[in-house]
Amino acid sequence: MKKILNEPRNYVDETIEGLIAAHPQFYAQPERRVVTRAQPMKKGKVGIVTGGGSGHLPVFTGYVGEGLLDAAAIGEVFASPPSDRMESAMRYAAGGGAGVLRLYGNYGGDSMNFDMAGEVVEMERNIRSTTVRVADDIASAPAGEKEKRRGVAGMIYAFKMAGARAEEMADLDEVTRIAEKAAGACRSIGVALTPCIVPQAGRPTFMLADNEVEMGMGIHGEPGIWRAELKSADVLVDEMLDRLLADMPQSKGDRASVLVNSLGATPLEELYIMFRRVKARLADIGVEMVMPLVGRYATSMEMTGATITLAHLDGETERLLKAPCACAFWSVA
Repeated sequence: MKKILNEPRNYVDETIEGLIAAHPQFYAQPERRVVTRAQPMKKGKVGIVTGGGSGHLPVFTGYVGEGLLDAAAIGEVFASPPSDRMESAMRYAAGGGAGVLRLYGNYGGDSMNFDMAGEVVEMERNIRSTTVRVADDIASAPAGEKEKRRGVAGMIYAFKMAGARAEEMADLDEVTRIAEKAAGACRSIGVALTPCIVPQAGRPTFMLADNEVEMGMGIHGEPGIWRAELKSADVLVDEMLDRLLADMPQSKGDRASVLVNSLGATPLEELYIMFRRVKARLADIGVEMVMPLVGRYATSMEMTGATITLAHLDGETERLLKAPCACAFWSVA
């Protein structure tokens, strides 16, 4: 293992310490493994909380900020945060007095712990809370079993749109509706070229030969759809987009945003090679591209690979996507 770190057991806490030190205008840490906005909750505003394992920055913690999330609970690398951290994040988000939306990826540990945290905080604070689980990874389950799919980079669109609606002081039911709508309009798929290493494990999460690529691998190293010799960028993108469009067809005149996301080690140059193909393919169909995103938005430590997320838009969700937001990793003026 070759990483720039001190003790592996301190990896998460020192990461958070550095994040807060670098961006105090956005983030605060009221207690260990909980990050909130630097400013107090606005009275009357719905709070939005998320949570998940470390190793995916900017997800989850990075998207705490104006027009986005209010708080995040943080776990060990690739591990769910314990329920008491989720309770603390919810208590901060409940400060607006308008209820709390729990918005996170569809993983068993996160679901169980957030459910327990919600029960405690609802009784303690006499508040309402709702849950939206993002399940956008089409490689993780067939269309007929969408509820089993993992949440990956598509959750960024849900964070953005729900966060924008909450900033408009909409009530909890309305913010929840928007989160559900945004999550339901996203589809993602990834491709991996190399594994990553969890610091406390000190070994690769899986093995790929030097000449191999795996289609559909999850962000924790979950098995994909197939493994074969490395193919050209256009061939890989064509298959990824074909699978996305088969799951969520687009027609001439539709509008969509696309996220081409590095899983950690893939450079921007290669992401742009992928994006040019995505844009050309969608243009051939007659789909108009709106506010595309290219970069590191949801990673898997130092994994080499990329995900593509297709987000179908209508007038309502496009307006919310374009609404102002500000955090250390994404801002919209």
